[in-house]
Amino acid sequence: MTDFKRTKLELPEGRSKVLMHSCCAPCSGEVMEAMTASGIDYSIFFYNPNIHPVREYEIRKEENIRFAQKHNIPFIDADYDMDNWFDRVKGLEDAPERGERCTVCFDMRFERAALYAHEHGFDTLTSALGISRWKDMNQINDCGERAAARYSDLVYWAYNWRKGGGSQRMIQISKREEFYQQEYCGCVYSLRDTNRWRREHGRERIKIGVKYYGQEETLGEDTPR
Repeated sequence: MTDFKRTKLELPEGRSKVLMHSCCAPCSGEVMEAMTASGIDYSIFFYNPNIHPVREYEIRKEENIRFAQKHNIPFIDADYDMDNWFDRVKGLEDAPERGERCTVCFDMRFERAALYAHEHGFDTLTSALGISRWKDMNQINDCGERAAARYSDLVYWAYNWRKGGGSQRMIQISKREEFYQQEYCGCVYSLRDTNRWRREHGRERIKIGVKYYGQEETLGEDTPR
């Protein structure tokens, strides 16, 4: 994968098989390369019914599948049960990003990932969500640990994927692979609020399926949402 000389990662004591919840290729690329370099046995679990519209969801998923297939990493494509997601966040439509709506969203996604891990022989759950500086790492880890605590055979690996230059390598990998560059967190409320901010600052609305890292049309903010 990458030529960067990495420190060998160690799983929590006694653990050997990881299910990694992935939200997108840009966020998971560095996490995947780090675990692969350390010889960790892992699979990717893609469960993100928060991502809307459907076209955005499909682009993000296919980018993730492409990178997983390139490196022969098992990819589990979970349900896109968006109706359940809207039910879970009902009443929180105007909550700010990193607020209560995000907690409910993370809980829903991690609960499904933890159930799959428990039913399919994984003893460790982790996520690429926390590598993005747009996210609250403590919020994500709390949700992950809460989901894993439902099962005695499962632990949540709250590794800080940002440290040691992880966030910078995330961008480098995204440019090298020319990943799709999403411009909002994923849900319709994030899209609404981002477009509102852009309008107030004289910027164009988000155009889905246009920006890719490392290509001329990729402008502005570099960090994945």
